Order: sequence, then structure tokens, then C-alpha cells
Amino acid sequence: ERDTMKLGSSLCILNVGGRRFSFSMELMKRLPLSRLSKLHRCGSESELLELCDDYDLDRNEFFFDRHSEAFSFIMLYLQHGKLRFVPHMCELSFYNEMLYWGLESADLQPCCQRRLDDRLSDCFVHFFPEEEPRGPEEPRSRWMERVRLTLEEPTSSLAAQILASVSVVFVVVSMVMLCASTLPDWKTAETLDQHRIIETVCISWFTAECMFRFLVARDKCEFVRRPLNIIDLLAITPYYVSVTVTTLTGENSQLQRAGVTLRVLRIMRIFWVIKLARHFLGLQTLGLTLRRCYREMMMLLVFICVAMAIFSALAQLLEHGLDLEAGNQDYASIPAACWWVIISMTTVGYGDMYPVTVAGRVLGGLCVVSGIVLLALPITFIYHSFVQCYHELKVRSA
Repeated sequence: ERDTMKLGSSLCILNVGGRRFSFSMELMKRLPLSRLSKLHRCGSESELLELCDDYDLDRNEFFFDRHSEAFSFIMLYLQHGKLRFVPHMCELSFYNEMLYWGLESADLQPCCQRRLDDRLSDCFVHFFPEEEPRGPEEPRSRWMERVRLTLEEPTSSLAAQILASVSVVFVVVSMVMLCASTLPDWKTAETLDQHRIIETVCISWFTAECMFRFLVARDKCEFVRRPLNIIDLLAITPYYVSVTVTTLTGENSQLQRAGVTLRVLRIMRIFWVIKLARHFLGLQTLGLTLRRCYREMMMLLVFICVAMAIFSALAQLLEHGLDLEAGNQDYASIPAACWWVIISMTTVGYGDMYPVTVAGRVLGGLCVVSGIVLLALPITFIYHSFVQCYHELKVRSA
């Protein structure tokens, strides 16, 4: 029954709450709505009824018992790129419709995102995308699922909590050894051997943990694409590369003594500390907030770059350009002045370079004030997004 959707027909009709919407099959495949994009891949009636409430093959019409006006606003978003709440409709209800069709809060306009954040915070109500339905599980599948939960969800059982605690201990030990290995007193032959043994034990644990999690993962491709798993790979790989190079070239070879690349690889073990995000809600909240607020972060970066270009050029002119002989040598070039600008805009300044002319000091004051204003503009939205992400992850983990 592979031809359930009449793939040969050019027109598909969606009946949402009694209102009909017509789409071509090619457009249906490209729509950024996960529920609709899955329709053309259905291979049986049961799969089709998991995505819609009813269908008519003769007319190629699919019925959805959802809010028609909300769907019309979603279609306006697909046409014009701006998604706003339906007037006189509850924000939580509209958000529920968004999740049903496959959209997230990040697709809303900033003003509507703030309204949604306020409602979510006030009501402490959270929605999550629907999980893919799964059929009855076999005993082996249930065992694999228990193992997967033990490895992936630290709060799922006592064994998972113990395993997570052991993993945290290994991360802390590896970080302490990495920091201690840079001390002059630790660079003796005996301490280096002890450090190698501890490092090998930690790496063996991380490798075994990563391999077991990969083996029990439902979707191996999705597992490889997850950011935390990529970080695990980046933290483990340098050790094996450095061991391989040491084995091939020898412990005291010229490549070992002057190998900047190997030193960089060894210091990349600092990525192990990010593994703590798997066990601490705060680090997960930070990562999710940065992912959802990348537009605002880019806007903040643009603000800083524009201000840096303007103030560094003016500072170079006022402090050095007007008097090349007796001018302030700290501002001899615009790139040198950029350091002073970025430090003045983001902190109170280091004092390593500062303007000496009256005009330069006035410019410095304007630079500091503008830094406060420009940095504060996107902070409110990022804060609201952080609160929402924290509540979502907290409820999800609970």
C-alpha cells in the first residue's frame, strides 16, 4: 500500500477544522512543517492516521481536527516569514498548535516570544513535541531501552545516578590532572608517569562510556549529530592521536620536543569539562539558550563590531593621527585602538592603554556609555529565553 497518498496527483487538500487548504505535492515536501512533510512518506493506512485524523483517497484530502485560524496564521508565516499570535487567542493554545505542526517558539517574532515567555513563566505550563509512537516492545528492546536510559538519563534510576556520579568524578580527576601537569614541580619523570596512568584510566572510562551509549542508541546518525556527543569525540580523539604519534616517532624525537600540534591536542582535553553538561541542568540551559538566541547573539556581535570600527578609527585619529611626532603611541594604528575599544565597552578597562588628550577622553566616555547601552539591548530577550529553557529542561527532567 505504498501509494497511499496518490503520489502521482499534483494537488493535495488539507482540511483543517473545516477550512480547506490546497497544496502541490512538491510544495508539501518542502514545507518546514514536520507533520506535513511526513505525509508523502507514509506507506500504510496506520502510518497515515498517526499524522492526520481522517483522509479521503478519492479527493486526496486529509482532515485535521485542529484550529483553522491558527493554521492560517502559520501559512502566512510560511509565505512572508513572520509568525505572530492570532488576535484574541490564548498564547498557550497557539503554541500548542505550533508544536503540533512542527514549529518552535524560536519561529515567533521577538515581541510574541516575550509574551509566550511571560505566560509560560506565570502558568508554569510547558509543551513538548510529540514523540514518535512506537509499537509493542520485545523483551530485548525493553532491556536495551533500560540500558539506554541508564546511560543517557542520570535521574532515571539509582544505577543511572551512580554511573553519572562516577563519570563526574572521572571528569573532575582528569581536569585536576590536566591543570597540575602544567606546574613546574610536576614535570619530573615520576609524576609524568603517574599522570599518564591516570590519564589512560580516565580515557578508557570515557571511551567505554561513549561506545556503550552509541551501541544502545536508537538512531546512530542522530547520536553522532548531537552536540554533546561531538564534544565527547573531540575530547577523546586527541589522546589517541598523541599516543599514536608518540608510538610512531618515539618519546624523545625531535617531533615530540617541538610538536606544537601535539601540545594543542593535549590541551584540547579541556573539552572534558563540557561533559558535565550531561549531568548539570544549568550547563544544558546555557547551551539551549545559545542555540535558540543565535540571532540575538549575532546582533550583539554586529553592534560591538560596528561600534569598535567607529570608536577605534576616531581614537586613532584624536590620539595619534593629529600629531604623528608626539602622539600617543598606544594608538598608532586602528587595530591597536580596537583593543582599547573592546575592553572599554565590555569592562571598566585594564589601564594598559588610555587616552591622554581631552578629545580622546571625551571619546572614551562615549565609548563606555555606548557599550553599556548596546550590550543591554539584547540582554532582556536572552534572559527571558534562558528562563524558558530552564523551566522546560527542569520539567522535562522531572
